[in-house]
Amino acid sequence: MWDFLKRPGSGPAYGIGVGFTDRDGGVTPASGSLSFGALDGGPAARAENLRRIRTDADLDRVVTLHQVHSAAVHVVDEDFLAGWREDAQPEGDALVAGPGLRRTALAVRAADCVPVVLADPQARVIGAAHAGRAGVLSGIVAATVEAMHRLGARELTAWVGPHIHGECYEVPAEMAEAAAAQVPQTRGTTRWGTPAIDLTAGVRAQLRAAGVSVAYVGPCTLTASSLHSHRRDGAAAGRQLGLVWIA
Repeated sequence: MWDFLKRPGSGPAYGIGVGFTDRDGGVTPASGSLSFGALDGGPAARAENLRRIRTDADLDRVVTLHQVHSAAVHVVDEDFLAGWREDAQPEGDALVAGPGLRRTALAVRAADCVPVVLADPQARVIGAAHAGRAGVLSGIVAATVEAMHRLGARELTAWVGPHIHGECYEVPAEMAEAAAAQVPQTRGTTRWGTPAIDLTAGVRAQLRAAGVSVAYVGPCTLTASSLHSHRRDGAAAGRQLGLVWIA
């Protein structure tokens, strides 16, 4: 069920839970049993997978968005939750919340894109961002950090979930050059010597520039068979969740 799990009662970020799922332990009929894609398995399988996550992590709710590779950040508060529905999620690629939100996980879906979750344990402010190539280039990481600062966060820590690593993320040379022109740290080369985009280095650089420390970086989705990968599995690929919550 979990590729990585930090329960709220453990680790230096006491009171904050962090998790990245894998592809096992659910009921999705294909591409691994645990998936949170918008379409794979249908709403009943997705609902059961979410129920299992909520039960294991002792959560009341898991909030997600209709992700569109944007820099849009939503503040999750009582007004947001009053209008949020599982079957009609607002568009956006990051969620943030302040100290009043307990036992509600902010979550983003990803296969090869980068799920980034953040927290200031002292201020009890949390955030989750979906940072694929478009998101990294459009500044979703910095936008999420800025939104968390507006909620009172000061000392932020980030956990970077499973995603495709630079040595596996082959792209056309023109695309690699365009990405490096905007975020130089994304310049990369695959293991076989072709142009690549290094999302790990790009996200790390953006977090460092925003004054955020990195506590964890997950494995490569393309090479880890326990994880969903769109590059490896194609259109049938499922999706992992990256979650953060206040106990």
